Amino acid sequence: MAHLKTFQELFRRHRHPGDLVFAIVFLAFSIFLLTQIYGETSWVKRTKWFAQPRFWPAASLIFMTLFALLHFIGSVCSPRMLGRWFEVLFWLRSLEFVLYFLLYVAVVPLLGYLPSTVLFTCFLTVRVGLASPRFIAFASLFAVCVAVIFRAFLQVKIPAGQIYEALPDPLKAFALTYL
Repeated sequence: MAHLKTFQELFRRHRHPGDLVFAIVFLAFSIFLLTQIYGETSWVKRTKWFAQPRFWPAASLIFMTLFALLHFIGSVCSPRMLGRWFEVLFWLRSLEFVLYFLLYVAVVPLLGYLPSTVLFTCFLTVRVGLASPRFIAFASLFAVCVAVIFRAFLQVKIPAGQIYEALPDPLKAFALTYL
């Protein structure tokens, strides 16, 4: 049976670029969360063990930390591959989109949900390289549908834009309620 591999070959671990950095960050994050369990949860007297508010969060964080530690040990013991910092820089590039979202959240109270969402989706469409009028139109249509669904149908309470205050009274009431 030449196709069967030995146990060692079957479970051999190969470190990928950036794996050690990920393992360190994930282990540190899970240890941090585990240290916060006493301040964020409670232990209630005369409550069954499995019904305790602290039990399941603590159990999940203990296992998360254990597996993060095992991942870290596996990363340290595996042969090193080149390209760690290129991979980390690739991960950091995604923070650009987090900043865009934070900007969007800051602009919604000023411009209102509908105009901000239209601007945000059109900007992201252009940013990812789909700058044709067709894709921008689809992004605008998507934004309008999202705004209408969230504000009008689901009645999600989103702050109205300060710009709506400049509208005439009948239009202002409509914009404050539905846009």
